[in-house]
Amino acid sequence: HPATKRNLATLKGDGVQFVGPGEGAMACGEFGEGRMAEPEAIFEAAMKLLAGAGPLAGKHVLITAGPTAEPLDPVRMLTNRSSGKQGYAIAEALANLGARVTLVSGPTALPAPRGVTRIDIETAEEMLAASTAALPADAAVFVAAVADWRPDEVFGVKLKKGAGGPPTINLVENPDILATIARPGPKRPKLVIGFAAETHELEAQAKAKLARKGCDLIVANDVTEPGVMGGDQNRVLLVTKAGTEAWER
Repeated sequence: HPATKRNLATLKGDGVQFVGPGEGAMACGEFGEGRMAEPEAIFEAAMKLLAGAGPLAGKHVLITAGPTAEPLDPVRMLTNRSSGKQGYAIAEALANLGARVTLVSGPTALPAPRGVTRIDIETAEEMLAASTAALPADAAVFVAAVADWRPDEVFGVKLKKGAGGPPTINLVENPDILATIARPGPKRPKLVIGFAAETHELEAQAKAKLARKGCDLIVANDVTEPGVMGGDQNRVLLVTKAGTEAWER
């Protein structure tokens, strides 16, 4: 209606923000432009307005999350225990702070966080390629549980049991994604954060990994604690060259 359009233009001129209208079926059997936006779209728009620009506006952050899956044959693979929850939660938090977030994710059952660009991969080699392609970035956060090894041969058919017993599987080392991205060079992010899932000597293992990988910070957690694997809470150590800080559950 012309009056509605005039009112809309006046409100927009006063700085009022709008969501929609959408197009589709409406009351009284009508169809067309004028349908209320979906609640999810209204919520997303409201959250963006409330967040404002955010302290990380204009920054690009690369995050890896979830496991990698290294195939042996069409139905079997070598992988790590990982739900992806920790990496996805960090990706969502950074997006809420205004960052442009690229999430390189192994196989998980999680939906992509709102406002995050997700790139799906399976193997460690694919994760390294996707991470390298996402550069340059201001920061990189490597949360993913990357398989350290992969079978040196991928069989094209499903392996069967037989009189000869189980097959011999030779393993080869996967590329070190964290160390590769943290290596000094023009494309190295200013901040590179690694994660360490350990079963013993947590702080010592984290300090050794920090020195070995060349990153700026290691977030370490003890995966033998009940509820850590696949859980919604965690207790970690933040380890830098300057010292160690404990973050409780």
